[in-house]
Amino acid sequence: MSKGESGLESVDYAQEIKQLKNQNAALSQEVERLKDEIIRLVSRNLDMTEQLEESSELRRRVEVAREIFMVNYERQRNADLLDDGQLMALLELRVESDNSYLQSDFDAAALAEKMGVSRVRLNQLFHKQTIYRTPEAYIDNLRLFACMRMLREHPEYNIAVIAEEAGFANVRTMQRRFQDVLGMSPVEYRLMTTRDL
Repeated sequence: MSKGESGLESVDYAQEIKQLKNQNAALSQEVERLKDEIIRLVSRNLDMTEQLEESSELRRRVEVAREIFMVNYERQRNADLLDDGQLMALLELRVESDNSYLQSDFDAAALAEKMGVSRVRLNQLFHKQTIYRTPEAYIDNLRLFACMRMLREHPEYNIAVIAEEAGFANVRTMQRRFQDVLGMSPVEYRLMTTRDL
């Protein structure tokens, strides 16, 4: 190799090094630009997430407000029913169709809420319109009828299961209600109704 050729090679290497340094600088600038872009996009994403959360919270609040409005609207509509007969018919239809009385925690307060009337209005309604005189007695009567039906239709059920299924808090309450209304125990009623089967 001659001196001239090695000088050319070093110039070529120097140019290549210079080109690589320029490319490296350009890539470093591009990396910095991409970092800035990522930061901008992450920031935008966070802003959008916050907006979405605020929007979801707003939607939830609107739904709650709508539910409150509908309950109050229904309450007002039912309170405006001046005809006690209409309100009682509506009450019987709702309660007896969805069997809510079979839940042990269904009481006069739950009935008033279901109908959208105050407890005072509900008590007045029962006092004027029914033989039960109180909402509690009405609910107990519905439960008693449910017990009577189950005792006839399901002789395999034990008394505790029937009391629970009918919504009574316990067996003793059911037995007391049977004794008060029918003058016999649930077992005696079952024997009487299933004797011919």
